[in-house]
Amino acid sequence: MIWGRFLSAGLQSCRCRVRCPVQRHYSFLPDDVKSLRAVVNPDVSKIRNIGIMAHIDAGKTTTTERMLYYSGYTRALGDVDDGDTVTDFMAQERERGITIQSAAVTFDWKNHRINLIDTPGHVDFTLEVERALRVLDGAVAVFDASAGVEAQTLTVWRQAEKHHIPCVCFLNKMDKPTANFSIESIKQKLKANPVLLQIPVGSGKSFTGVVDLLTNQKLIWKLKSQRDDGRGFEVKSLGPADDPELLQVVGEARTALIEQLQEAVRRVTLARKGVPVLCGSSLRNKGVQPLLDAITAYLPAPSERHHDLWYKDDLCALAFKVLHDKQRGPLVFLRIYSGTLKSQTAVHNINRNNTERMSRLLVPFADQHVEIPSMPAGNIALTVGLKQTVTGDTIVSSKAAAAAAARRARSDGGTGKKRGEEAGVVLSGVEVPDPVFFCTIEPPTMAKQADLENALTCLQREDPSLKVRVDPDSGQTVLCGMGELHIEIIHDRIRREYGIETHLGPLQVAYRETILQEARTSDTLDRTVGGRRHVVTVELSVRPEVATSAGASCDVAFTDELQGQLSPDMREAVENGVQSSYLQGPLLGYPIQGVSTLIQSVSTEAGTSPAMVSACVSRCMLKAFRLAGGKLLEPLMSLEVTVSEDRLSAVLADLAQRRGTVRDIQSRHDDKVLLATVPLAEMMGYSTVLRTVTSGNATFSLELDTYEAMNPQEQSSLLKRRAGLL
Repeated sequence: MIWGRFLSAGLQSCRCRVRCPVQRHYSFLPDDVKSLRAVVNPDVSKIRNIGIMAHIDAGKTTTTERMLYYSGYTRALGDVDDGDTVTDFMAQERERGITIQSAAVTFDWKNHRINLIDTPGHVDFTLEVERALRVLDGAVAVFDASAGVEAQTLTVWRQAEKHHIPCVCFLNKMDKPTANFSIESIKQKLKANPVLLQIPVGSGKSFTGVVDLLTNQKLIWKLKSQRDDGRGFEVKSLGPADDPELLQVVGEARTALIEQLQEAVRRVTLARKGVPVLCGSSLRNKGVQPLLDAITAYLPAPSERHHDLWYKDDLCALAFKVLHDKQRGPLVFLRIYSGTLKSQTAVHNINRNNTERMSRLLVPFADQHVEIPSMPAGNIALTVGLKQTVTGDTIVSSKAAAAAAARRARSDGGTGKKRGEEAGVVLSGVEVPDPVFFCTIEPPTMAKQADLENALTCLQREDPSLKVRVDPDSGQTVLCGMGELHIEIIHDRIRREYGIETHLGPLQVAYRETILQEARTSDTLDRTVGGRRHVVTVELSVRPEVATSAGASCDVAFTDELQGQLSPDMREAVENGVQSSYLQGPLLGYPIQGVSTLIQSVSTEAGTSPAMVSACVSRCMLKAFRLAGGKLLEPLMSLEVTVSEDRLSAVLADLAQRRGTVRDIQSRHDDKVLLATVPLAEMMGYSTVLRTVTSGNATFSLELDTYEAMNPQEQSSLLKRRAGLL
């Protein structure tokens, strides 16, 4: 039977046949809380690095809280509404009832060590999900069973697919009156192949447990009161005495499951050909223990993920998150891919080309950490003392170790890149999305300017999606962020954590610029600096690209003849000049998008520095942009509004005033789900307006969809406003 191999590898408890009810208690007694120092340190095959990801309010943090409780690492069940969960420890998180930054915890379950990261579900904090998934081996996708796949579910699922992360699905909130145990939205919207491992026993208020289709057993939680913690539940085999309708449904589901899979569920999951689906209600303490079993049974160990490294037993780790602690300074999260990380040792940062001493090594547990002497490969660690390291940096034991890895890569046919960045020598970093909003920020007095600059430097290091620049005309400091909430949280953190009462200017949209037509030009720079003459002549052409999607890049290419003439230094100088010119367009200084540049010729006199080449290229690019003509691109947002049918007309009327385009209106139980595309500039303060027109009976989510050319009237109006003519 095909399940024999699967069962022996995963669910050891399923070997015996249970013919009578068995009462199971998955945990220690409430007063016997485990110490973090007692976390098992097993073989790498029993380590699981996982993330919890979902749309906002699907129950990620509540699920995490139950995992910590049932594994014996917390004394009581925390509640998001009460603001006492382990992973939502920021003041802003507890006040708003949402997760703002990812939090790491470590615990064990059935001789497995689980390193878990609880991630945010709000679109403004998508980077937190991105950098967590970059270093994880598996993920649990949590769904609200009454809503199915929602807007941000799609976003995080795409992020998991990009990093080839195997997933387990958990249909949460089966206790809600509108809960619907359906996997159709997973098939249709996520284009995934759901592998049904459980079906619910009842739904809504009558939801009491699940049927395990592999073992043909019922797991029933007979909670006597709201305060029952769900520790104990009853396990018994299905028999003739059970509900005939349930037996029929289970029989059909088991048949479909066995027909669907011709190999072990775990192998299908790791190959990302199927997604195990479980269900439960975390808030009502039902179904979380089987989910923990599924994590250890189906999601991969670090050794089962192929990272193509060349370090063998030498240390290689990736910095994926930085926090600032007032007492300990910067705390850097590292995912260890090879070797062993030890405290009180020096490590080499390949990206910064410097060596730093790591003073302390910690096991992460939200905001409470325990010091340890060392941490082996496959784990996530927290370090103290790395003052220069930022998100995306590769950490190795020494410069010599990096050189040795580079030699191994070259001898095996690796492709050389700049400064020895061979495949697997420098780990790929974290993709940071471009900001969509910006505003000015001012300290209360000029005496506080230095303090504000320090605060912003620290916050930028923590949050790479936060950009800070100085306006060259006004000299004002400008904050650039991912949304209204993102900038609001940054403003609040500056006040609370750094004690500075700052003033924010009006929120503005971060547009993009592109060109109208192809243009070709040349420029010559002849300058004497320190008695040394620099002469360079550049000829190039620019042309618009069709793609204007979010994040569409600008390319630079060289003619075939020029390819072999330029030295590596000069080529890098030309590329730097082109890329710097993309940062500010000729219309309003917004970044350029959707432009391709071809370098026709570069000629220099002896002694001309690369810096002068870059300066000449930038000046030539600006001339080309002006010749090509420019237009503004505005960000369009994908909007999803869930609203009662009687309030739909009010939402549609408001949307029409915002230049919105309705794509679809769907039904979800008694509600309507409105899908639309709206310019970001029209969405300022939308949450307040929506709350007013629907009397608070609506929810919405926004996601950046694409950039589209502004209509001429809107562009003309914006240009006049910026010029002070309106």
